[in-house]
Amino acid sequence: MRRTWLIFSQAVTVAVALWFVVATLKPDWIRRDTVSGLPAAVSILQAPALPASSASAGGLTSYAAAAKRATPAVVSITASKTPQRNPQADDPWFRFFFGDQPQRQQQQPQVGLGSGVIVSPDGYLLTNNHVIDGADDIEVQLSDGRQSRAKVVGTDPETDVAVLKISLDKLPVIAFGSVESAQVGDVVLAIGNPFGVGQTVTSGIVSALGRNQLGINTFENFIQTDAAINPGNSGGALVDAHGNLLGINTAIYSRSGGSMGIGFAIPANTAQLVMEGLIRDGQVTRGWIGVEPRDLTPEIAETFNLPVREGVLITGVLQNGPAAAGGMRPGDVVVKVAGTPVANTVQLLAAVAALKPQATATLSVQRGDRTIELKVVVAQRPRSGPPRER
Repeated sequence: MRRTWLIFSQAVTVAVALWFVVATLKPDWIRRDTVSGLPAAVSILQAPALPASSASAGGLTSYAAAAKRATPAVVSITASKTPQRNPQADDPWFRFFFGDQPQRQQQQPQVGLGSGVIVSPDGYLLTNNHVIDGADDIEVQLSDGRQSRAKVVGTDPETDVAVLKISLDKLPVIAFGSVESAQVGDVVLAIGNPFGVGQTVTSGIVSALGRNQLGINTFENFIQTDAAINPGNSGGALVDAHGNLLGINTAIYSRSGGSMGIGFAIPANTAQLVMEGLIRDGQVTRGWIGVEPRDLTPEIAETFNLPVREGVLITGVLQNGPAAAGGMRPGDVVVKVAGTPVANTVQLLAAVAALKPQATATLSVQRGDRTIELKVVVAQRPRSGPPRER
């Protein structure tokens, strides 16, 4: 019995060794064929493809339709700024020391490249304010090759939105999407003119919503995406998987100047509200109360022995401003604006900006251990931005 078991174990060992050698040197000899009804071997480096029916049922396999729908409405913008002439060029003493400056040494016009989105058949375009800021001449090129000079309808530096207008017929127009329905993980496409190479489409997902306190704009409520956004994409379109406009690409996080998978877009509904105000009134009307706010931290709340843990600490009140006239003092903590709770400076800024100038708003304030209601007559926010309220 022992001799039989020894022979069996040796035979098994030799067989395994032979199989290993053949599998290493001649794997095709032992691959099972699908013709015989047995499944063929699958490489661990390549997953099996889904059947066509599963791919179509599980989701889109191509975003060509979305890109085809959106790209005609995305334009390239060339903004030129004529350099200012040296005011001392005609000064005799300047010419004595530095001589006459040849024409060829005069500074060339500064040219900036960006993108824009046609949102109206009347020729209105949305782009970023920083794309056209200070430009003397703005040239717009459509994807079909047509070109036109653009007129600046209005700008809003606090949201970095600008509205342009061109005069061309049969303009392609993009449709606004539902920003409220957007979710983290949704597929998005970024369309623009990166580095001036021409119209480009990149894909990614919505990485986050409501990004703020980035120090980019005064009013921040960005859509964050990992779709590649590079210099020149500014003012271009961020669209959903159906080609509808979700945002205006405006900034990237980068240490090298190129995309690192963190880009930010102004929500389309925000850009639309700004556009309507600029077209109707030539400016965006926002409320203002004249305070210097700061986020209320647990440490500050404990130091001042406050019974609240959420709100906005007022560290400064503009003399003779709306808040001062309403009785607000430094050290007050604003917890509600017109019935809307505010937990940080961003929410306070947005809530106050939404108020109509000359309207009376009720602000709920925590002052020490007392909760008081202040009546404040809202003023119109200065266009350039007040000195003590962001």
